Amino acid sequence: MKQFLVLTAILPLMLVFFVQFSMDQINSTRIGLLSDMVYAAKEEAKQEGCFTPAIRKELTDNIVSAFHIARQDVKIEATDTVKYRIMDAGSYGEADWERGLIYYKVSVPIGQLMAGRKLFGIRESDNMYYYTIESYTASEKLP
Repeated sequence: MKQFLVLTAILPLMLVFFVQFSMDQINSTRIGLLSDMVYAAKEEAKQEGCFTPAIRKELTDNIVSAFHIARQDVKIEATDTVKYRIMDAGSYGEADWERGLIYYKVSVPIGQLMAGRKLFGIRESDNMYYYTIESYTASEKLP
């Protein structure tokens, strides 16, 4: 009887570890998918010289359909003025290092971090997070 009581107390805790492994795999897959989508949008932006409204819309539509989230949850900050490829880097000063670069930052809510949040007393708002991809890329648009 003693072993049965210990089993009933420990079993829910042990099951959380199995569910957590699956949740980590799902989150990892979602992050990889988001990275691929942002990479594709970045490559289009390199050719256009900036993140055009069409590129932003396509990226947002892809994220919304893949992650089944609301459109307003997708946060995109990116260069929207055309940047041109620097042909002769030696002719620009130290302050102009950013001249031919396109900035982008994409934030998306990925999902739950912890399985069994109620068991551990974690609020739902504390169990969610935004995954952010932020970087620069060189423009390929010729002046």
